[in-house]
Amino acid sequence: MNTHKAGFVNILGKPNAGKSTLLNQLMGEKLAIVTQKAQTTRHRIFGIYNEDDLQIVFSDTPGVLDPKYGLQEKMMEFVKDSLQDADVFLFIVDASDKSEPNGFLVEKLNKIPVPVLILVNKIDLSNQEELEKIMEFWHEKIPKAEILPISALNGFNTDVILPKLKSLLPENPPYYDKDQYTDKPERFFVNEAIREKILLNYEKEIPYSVEVVTEQFKEKEGIIFIDSIIYVERDTQKGIIIGHKGEAIKKVGTEARIDLEKFFAKKIHLNLFVKVKKDWRKNERDLKNFGYR
Repeated sequence: MNTHKAGFVNILGKPNAGKSTLLNQLMGEKLAIVTQKAQTTRHRIFGIYNEDDLQIVFSDTPGVLDPKYGLQEKMMEFVKDSLQDADVFLFIVDASDKSEPNGFLVEKLNKIPVPVLILVNKIDLSNQEELEKIMEFWHEKIPKAEILPISALNGFNTDVILPKLKSLLPENPPYYDKDQYTDKPERFFVNEAIREKILLNYEKEIPYSVEVVTEQFKEKEGIIFIDSIIYVERDTQKGIIIGHKGEAIKKVGTEARIDLEKFFAKKIHLNLFVKVKKDWRKNERDLKNFGYR
């Protein structure tokens, strides 16, 4: 009799360690936005990987940080939730990160009664001697964990992760339909595509002051018509987002539309609007309305 394995695999690590890049690599699909900026991921995203006899529900989480305001507190709640409910943990560490590890996370992973894989990422940025020291360091920090050197961006050694996870997961029927690949609705991916382009095209505080809400997503005669609002915290930020003669927001819209046409495999008609919602990152009601529950 053929057995079926299924389980939850949660991806944890500091901001910019490569969690979202790894999720996209393992899924073979761009589910999570990726930039060089910290705090790119704000929500917990499920990626559902399927084979005939296997279903892995990956959970990508925001990077672990010390929260400074309401939005970051909500992001850390997603991380704490993810420490409750996994069959396996993938803990990603950046080989080039010389700062101290997050004590809270190390303590939790040592106590958790399920397997932990430490993935030492971005090994292309270090030499063999440094890599051996890093692996020895993490072996002492979390002795029960198995350690794998990888490069999520270049796909180096990532091919061994799925077979390894398959061997660790319990026998279970699938948790989701086999044709489902994420728990998020279509509008979520529209919001994230736009937010990614804002992260890439604007500097300083602007990208972190932005939230995107898609108010219309309708398909008609093979074209998806989308209306999305970019919320900022101050009037001055609104002017920066729009840019001189609307050129900055036009660039964001064009780049997002190109990505969304690839993602949905359909023609996209995208309208962007900019509105001010004062200090939304610190406002409990606004955070709730934006989905940070």
